Amino acid sequence: MRVMGIDYGDERIGLAVSDPTGTLVGDAWTLKEWDMDRAAVEIAGEAEARHVERLVLGLPRNMDGTEGPRCEKTRRFAEKLEKASGLPVLFWDERRSSVEAHAILHANGKKERKHRATVDAVAASLILEGYLGSAEGKN
Repeated sequence: MRVMGIDYGDERIGLAVSDPTGTLVGDAWTLKEWDMDRAAVEIAGEAEARHVERLVLGLPRNMDGTEGPRCEKTRRFAEKLEKASGLPVLFWDERRSSVEAHAILHANGKKERKHRATVDAVAASLILEGYLGSAEGKN
């Protein structure tokens, strides 16, 4: 089963898709869209074109596990995404995914100012990788 990981942001959205078996992270890219409705439609189109069967959306909880305004916005986006795609949207705790993504890019010699272009795609890959490696992702 092909799965798509999503790192939702206000200006950019990181996307990553697994291989057909749902074992490894494959393609990762960034969608530059600030409008929630248009983003949901565009992601639904990508999911259909890539034969995705499940969407995993990073849920940006606070470090203490509570949910703030970003979680509320992400949950609203999930509703739009489910409606646009007809696919189930699962939430994945994404605490520290952006921090880890920046660290990965830095370790690979990317300049800090160039991180913005790719950090969301890397964060989506980390969300997807975490999900695929979990017991939930193996079902």
